[in-house]
Order: sequence, then C-alpha cells, then structure tokens
Amino acid sequence: MCGGTGTRLWPLSRKSYPKQFARLLSARSLFQEAASRVQGDGFAAPLVVSAVDYRFIVTEQLVDTGIDPGAVLLEPEPRNTAPAVLAAATWLARTAGPEALMLITPSDHAVTDPDAFRARIRAGIPAARAGALVLFGITPTHAETGYGYLEPEGLAEAQGGAVPLRSFVEKPDADQARALLEGDRHLWNSGLFLFTAQTILEAFAAHAPDLCAPVTAAVDGVRHDLGFARLDPDPWQTVAGISLDYAVMERARNLSVLRLETPWSDLGNWDSVAQHSPRDGNGNALGGDAMALDCTGTLLRSETGGRQTLVGLGLKDIIAVAMPDGVLVTHRDRAQDVGQAVAALRRSGHPQADQFPRDHRPWGSFESLVVGPRFQVKRIEVKPGAALSLQSHMHRAEHWIVVSGTARVTIDDAVSLVPENGSIFVPIGARHRLENPGKVPLTLIEVQTGSYLGEDDITRYDDVYARR
Repeated sequence: MCGGTGTRLWPLSRKSYPKQFARLLSARSLFQEAASRVQGDGFAAPLVVSAVDYRFIVTEQLVDTGIDPGAVLLEPEPRNTAPAVLAAATWLARTAGPEALMLITPSDHAVTDPDAFRARIRAGIPAARAGALVLFGITPTHAETGYGYLEPEGLAEAQGGAVPLRSFVEKPDADQARALLEGDRHLWNSGLFLFTAQTILEAFAAHAPDLCAPVTAAVDGVRHDLGFARLDPDPWQTVAGISLDYAVMERARNLSVLRLETPWSDLGNWDSVAQHSPRDGNGNALGGDAMALDCTGTLLRSETGGRQTLVGLGLKDIIAVAMPDGVLVTHRDRAQDVGQAVAALRRSGHPQADQFPRDHRPWGSFESLVVGPRFQVKRIEVKPGAALSLQSHMHRAEHWIVVSGTARVTIDDAVSLVPENGSIFVPIGARHRLENPGKVPLTLIEVQTGSYLGEDDITRYDDVYARR
C-alpha cells in the first residue's frame, strides 16, 4: 500500500511526492526497501495499491530496484486502508485463488533486518492457513500514542508463533499509553497483516458489508491502461473512507498475534527518523549539506541539492529540515504535530503545503529555479528514450539550453537535434515536442517568458503516456 501522503514529514514529504518515495535512511526509498523485503522464496510478485497520481513513480522505482510488479491497482480517490485491502483481496482471489496468502505491508516502514522479517512472516503462515487474521506486534519501547496496541493471550508465546488476540486498543491517549506500557502485556500494532484472500473477504462481509458491493463493482469495472489497473471511479466514489483496523480488526474474533522480532519503525515523524539515522557523539543526525556546532540531540537535514548549507549552533533537541522552497524548525517534542503546520499552509494558500519543488513526470522531472514577473527558469531532466507530449502554449514562449545529452526537438514541421551547449527557441503557439534519443539522461535549462506561466497552459495533441 503506497497511497498515503505523510504530512508529518513535511517539507520532504508532500501530497505530490510523499514520504514512501523519498530516500530517508538510505540510497533507496522506503517503498523500494519495502518491495525488496518481500522478494525471494515463497513470495510472488508484489501487488501494489496506489493513488493515480503516483502511478509512474511506483513503476519507475520498482524498475530501478529490479522488481516486476504483479499488478498495480490505482485508486481513483483515497479511501483509507480498508477499501484498498478489500480491492486487493478481491483481485487476488480472482487471479491467484481464494486460498492465496496475502501479506499486507505498508510502503513506509523501516526494517533493518530483512532476513529476520521474512522469517517472522513465515512463522505466521500456519495460523493464516488455518483461518486466522494474523497481526504482527512490536515490543513497545515508550508510551506511544500514534499506534494501536495488541494484547496477546500470552506475550511470551507470541515470540514463537501466532497466538490468539485478547484485546485490541486503538491509539490511546498519553495516560492510557503509559498504563499499557507499564502493564507489560501489550505490543504495538505494526500495520502488517497476513491472511488468505478468502479469510479477509469473509471478514469484510461479516463486519463491513457496506464496503463490499461498491469495491467489488470497482474491481469488476477495472480499466487496463499502460500496464495499470484503474479501479472504476463511479462505484469507488461511493466507498466510505475507513481504516482496516476500524472496519475489521476491532470487530473480528479470529485474530492472532505474532511478535515481529526485528528493529522496526513506521517513520511517522521526524523524531522517529532521527532515532533511526546515524548520529554523532552528541546524538546529532545530519543529512545533506548540514553542520552541527555545539548541538545535542538535533536532526539537521538540507534537502536542497547542495544549494544551501544548514548550520545549527547551540541547539538541543531541535529538528530543522531545509528544502529549496520551505524550512521546518521545531522541537522534537512537537514532531507529531507537524501536520498542523501543513494544514495552516493550506489554509493560507501556500502551494508548498502539497506541491513538491521537483515535479516528477513519466518522462523524467522538472523543477523551478527562479520565478519572476513574466519569466520562469526551470531545470528539466528527460530519461533516455523518453519523450514529452506534442503540445503548445497560448501564453508563453520557451528557450531551451542543453546542459548534457542530446535533444531531439520538434517545432511545428521542423525536427532537429540540439547537442550539449546548444539552444533552441519555441515561439508562443508552436506545436513542439522534446525527446531524448540517447542512452544517457538529457538535462536542459528552460527559460519561459510570457503573460501566464501556469502548468495548465498546455494543449496536448499526442502523448505516449495517455495523459490529457
């Protein structure tokens, strides 16, 4: 599942490019790490459920990791985890059979021992085949209010195999969380689940029947598009948004729990990122071009591509994350509340609330470097063999300067190759297309001039990615 937005990790995570696709702890994204963990003996190709807007990011990151997905189901609109799981179960029951085992794994978890992770998943298979909904629990380390809590019939027994669940507590307040921690009988709910497709379909029919008809209709009406499976938007818009925990897990009686014995985090906020990042002798976690002077327990990250140096001086327990278009500074105690800042930015109309400074497209990406009255400067990167749509603009002209690689440029009826250090002008209203015919990435600088520079000033005549 990789359709979430991760607002508590703003400004690195945004609606247009959320945290699961970011490189938070390693050279690979959380999504790539999650997909890699479920490879090898006993694992089929992953079935991915994602939002429409992320479809090309999903396939690009899987290809870069050498993973071929079994299918990519696209949600027309976000509806939380229960409809996503129900759609996947319906799809899997039809394509692999009702007894197929389903491992539900979010795409934004950090797991440092993949071998131990896979071993614990396999330990849950007997209970899942016997008809249990298997939940994976984490030994609590502090009184966390952001997780649900699981009480197994026996905490020690859950270390071996799956045991029945005694109680389920969904996201307690601070006092209740402290009591659960001190009672030493509960595990955190990891959000990982294992069951057969038939078992979870029966659970939905028993405990959330209102979801079944519209989700089934959305799967029935799937439209295949460029390798994606688009769920039918008409029945999907009637589906209620609800989490799997609320819809099924808190009501079902065939629940079993297994302790996940490996370091784990859902990386839900910047404090958890700091805890799982390499730290210096003073407990400081640094990322990018960042420097800590006389600081303790800080997280300093510069995500500006080397354009800005972030320096912390005399700080204690502070989080500072710098992006080209926004900077977050907060105490680690308030890391859970960063979503409030995003909500405030949305209310005030700041595009930084949701729009990532680099816009990822199926052919590559672009980012704005300078914006002024009647002009804008962008850096554009086009993947080898990729092509932008044949298009025109009513209000702007464009001047392209090739920095590296070779561009094939179509302007009305003329086609030309523009080499490195070359340039070409695209007049207002001209039909044009940019392509990368080479085997290395194409990088160019685009200078736009005109009365209106919005991305919606575009008319497409032909597009290999079937965009409108």
